[in-house]
Amino acid sequence: MTELAGQVAIVTGGSRGIGGAIALAFARAGADIALCHLDDTEGAAATAGAITALGRRVYQESFDVADGARLRGFIAAAEAALGPPDILVTNAGINLRGAFETLPEETFRRVMDVHYMHTVTAAQAVYPGMVARKRGRIITISSQLVFKGAPNIVPYCAAKGAILAFTRALALEAAPHGVRVNSIAPGPVDTALTQSRGPEWRAMIEASLPSGRLGVPEDIAPTALLLAGRGGDFYIGACLSPNGGDVMH
Repeated sequence: MTELAGQVAIVTGGSRGIGGAIALAFARAGADIALCHLDDTEGAAATAGAITALGRRVYQESFDVADGARLRGFIAAAEAALGPPDILVTNAGINLRGAFETLPEETFRRVMDVHYMHTVTAAQAVYPGMVARKRGRIITISSQLVFKGAPNIVPYCAAKGAILAFTRALALEAAPHGVRVNSIAPGPVDTALTQSRGPEWRAMIEASLPSGRLGVPEDIAPTALLLAGRGGDFYIGACLSPNGGDVMH
């Protein structure tokens, strides 16, 4: 596959899970990859090794994406190392759980900073260059939970909803400049985050899904590849939701 040959893609939270699968899919399609992570040295090394084995260049850093200055610095360093970014995927995120009335304000701010503000900051960092070149793809990661909600994760659902609203608004502003902005809203996916919920949770979710199973990161990556490549030309402000039938909309 050479659909992304000669392009540069930035993937936040790209060391493992959904972000890692997207980074590898882009590399297989010919793109050079910049990825960041938070203290996932082992995962980042494995993903970076797989990217270089494909003959692609890779740049990586470890830091907290809620630190806007570090995030902008990473994107600037990635551009210096690999060239101007053609594609941005804002995948990094966390999930802090608890009953709504027990959660301190700091929890809401933390989740919003990691999910929403990191998305805004990263997009602002790449957007002027994309506009100047009259081409670019910004792919945000929301969630199928923006359509159905869920108990005990109000901060997460709210942050993902903000990302989707941001995506649609920016898409309208960016489209005349040749920049396509879209979102992916994955359903339940087998990652380190969901594995922490335990086998009973997994069995309950799988029993409720028409697919009969949780997704895997490789189920999500093809959607990102579609939006990043030529097939994404006619998508503007779209939300594609590979979710195993969990939500139909």
